[in-house]
Amino acid sequence: MTTVIWVVGTIHVLVSLGLIGAILLHSGKGTGLSNAFGGGLPSTFAGTSIIERNLDRITVGLGITFGITSFALMLLLRGAAK
Repeated sequence: MTTVIWVVGTIHVLVSLGLIGAILLHSGKGTGLSNAFGGGLPSTFAGTSIIERNLDRITVGLGITFGITSFALMLLLRGAAK
């Protein structure tokens, strides 16, 4: 049980750091770190570049994974306390 908690905890920490990085890469009002990686390219019909859309997908995926690992840790630690 302890090994599973360590593995899920490690994944949780790595995902949280990735989520912080992904959020910091988002641009705000046309400026941001994402423009350094090609955010100034011509935009599509949605008004965002391909890089911005991919960054959005990555951020959402990391957010969902963060929620899942948070819930898993809660269940694991609740079970370990009994």
